[in-house]
Amino acid sequence: MDALVLSHEMIIRLSFFLGVFALMVAWEAITPRRTLTISKVTRWINNLGIAFLNTLTLRLLLPMGVLGMAIWAHEQRWGFLNYWKVPYGLAVLSSVVVLDLVVYLQHVLFHAVPVLWRLHRVHHTDLDFDVTTGIRFHPIEIVLSTGIKLVAVLVLGSPALAVVIFEVLLNMMALFNHSNIQMPFYIDRILRVFVVTPDMHRVHHSVLRQERNRNFGFNLSWWDYLFGTYCDQPSEGHEKMALGLPEFRNARYLTLPWMLALPFVGKSSEYVMGR
Repeated sequence: MDALVLSHEMIIRLSFFLGVFALMVAWEAITPRRTLTISKVTRWINNLGIAFLNTLTLRLLLPMGVLGMAIWAHEQRWGFLNYWKVPYGLAVLSSVVVLDLVVYLQHVLFHAVPVLWRLHRVHHTDLDFDVTTGIRFHPIEIVLSTGIKLVAVLVLGSPALAVVIFEVLLNMMALFNHSNIQMPFYIDRILRVFVVTPDMHRVHHSVLRQERNRNFGFNLSWWDYLFGTYCDQPSEGHEKMALGLPEFRNARYLTLPWMLALPFVGKSSEYVMGR
């Protein structure tokens, strides 16, 4: 099973990514939630550019990847799930859920620690909110995030199939819940009981700190309810709310060179959670 999953991983992940990306792009074009304020061409070229750079960086620095770690841990019988010989189906399901919790906690950490916030604020400086915002991250954050997932998979002993399912779901949901799509209110209310919706996550991109430090989930919405970080609606409403960060309102920060430089520019303490 592991060898089969490994041999088809790239095709599986790329197919789901391109499929969901195309679907969200079409949905945004047909029924957008907000009127975009910045040139889509400028934003897309740079957001897609940094996503490509991130992929290349991971392939060069961590060629083993999270899936490779899962296979290695299984071969070495490392991790709780391997040690206790948990039934395969339960191991897959529990791994997906626990890894999602790890991503939630990691997200909170990147808002709480000044040096990590410097990296993560690249994601928050986007002045609009659409499907490409979901892939706008600094390369160093991507490497650190992957490192955290590597450790989590090693400690858990997650099956290879669980890692592929988790990574596919995480990528799909990041595209979905960052999309500028109009969704009927009652559908949003039902969906957000289980998963993070675009309206739920958009609050997290508010220029207001008290709203930005809410709704940290990327996939499952349960963690925000459980840990008290849930915010139902932005105070200004979704159409009027300002997005981004107070000190980075100039469109120049949307370009790739500035995105790479942002962690090393200005102060971070005044934006960090709890400061």
